[in-house]
Amino acid sequence: MESYRQIADEVAAQIAAGRLRPGDRLPPQRDFARRHGIAASTAARVYKELNRRGLTVGEVGRGTFVRASARHPAPALAEPSGSRIDLELNHPVVSGQAGLLGDAMRPLLRPDVLLSSMRPIGAAGTPLARDVVVDLVARGGWRPDPAPVLFAGNGRQAIAAAVAALVPPGARLGVEELTYPVLKSIAGRLGVTLVPLAVDEAGLVPDAVTSAARKAPLKAIYLQPTLHNPLSLSMPVERRAELAGVLARLGVYAIEDTVWSFLRDDLPPLAAWVPEHTIVVDSLSKRLAPGLTVGFAVVPETLTVGVTAALHSGGWTPMRFALEAATRWSIDGVTESVSRGKRRDAATRQEIAARHLGEFSVHGDPRSYYCWWELPPPWRADTFVAAAARHGIAVTPAAAFAVGDHRAPNAVRLGLASPPAETLAHALAVLSEIARSSPDDHLAE
Repeated sequence: MESYRQIADEVAAQIAAGRLRPGDRLPPQRDFARRHGIAASTAARVYKELNRRGLTVGEVGRGTFVRASARHPAPALAEPSGSRIDLELNHPVVSGQAGLLGDAMRPLLRPDVLLSSMRPIGAAGTPLARDVVVDLVARGGWRPDPAPVLFAGNGRQAIAAAVAALVPPGARLGVEELTYPVLKSIAGRLGVTLVPLAVDEAGLVPDAVTSAARKAPLKAIYLQPTLHNPLSLSMPVERRAELAGVLARLGVYAIEDTVWSFLRDDLPPLAAWVPEHTIVVDSLSKRLAPGLTVGFAVVPETLTVGVTAALHSGGWTPMRFALEAATRWSIDGVTESVSRGKRRDAATRQEIAARHLGEFSVHGDPRSYYCWWELPPPWRADTFVAAAARHGIAVTPAAAFAVGDHRAPNAVRLGLASPPAETLAHALAVLSEIARSSPDDHLAE
């Protein structure tokens, strides 16, 4: 009788030859055993071996499926490796997420529905999609009207369209002195000058906006008042109200990025105070996944034409299939279910960070997927990043977030979302050991 490894080899060969394709479901283990004339226990060992090789994935209650790609090997913690532990990018995924998303998409794959989803669609989306966005962005007692909701392919495109609509080439856009790195790239491509604005423990300082506007006109500001990336802080209500008063007095617009606000929905956005001066931008990239995203913006009525034109001229309008999928996920409760799972997951990962880095100056909202580490002397951010890389761990230096000539603090941002929790714990333990040592020890490596 063939051993379980031989049978696993045969299945692996079928996958390699394309006879079993990514997403194909393998038969239940009892059926597999019957077809091959083997015991059920042997079939279980075959399936376990295929999973160990990274060829299949099991989903509770649904079965075993051929993986879309081979699983990446786990990176080494104690030596350099081509496979690294990624604490730079934040791509949270929770258990059962793929199954929930897949089940909700099945009706979209019916030929009649699929044919309808292949038609082009404009920035205004559909009435149902706009209603869904209203539910997604409503928080802290604030709820926008669905009429001015516009759609983009992703959140970055929504930000780019808002900047393009508000700030002509050569004009000035105020930003927090540490900001989302992609915003810096967007501004560079659009020919927009970024003006760094001071931040304190409560977020963007309103007087900094006033001071910058006195020097030269500001067309708008871009900010992240809730779970700021990278500082992991949230602007209290009193500061939001004060900032809103400044924007209204100066006639300056705000582009409010709320992509992480689903992790903390108790605070109303800045738009609750100055809706006529605020474009709220968001997406599904963090709620669900970067590859399954749609961007959206809640736009003041007076700016709708300009933002719509920017979306169309930039080629940033959404794909209809993605919009239909996003709508269905939200209506079926999948988006909220996954978001709840991520809120629990973020809290767990912050507990892991506190356990391993509690002795250091690390700032992280317990609801956030990242934390800000002010490094102990004599470490500098660049040498710490290099030392971490030698151990196969990627972290982001403060300079990646600094705007213009603003001097970057001696700090790094740690993204907690991407690696498995066990891998994250090991990585943070290694970083803790590095921080306790001397940079000279690592220069000698």
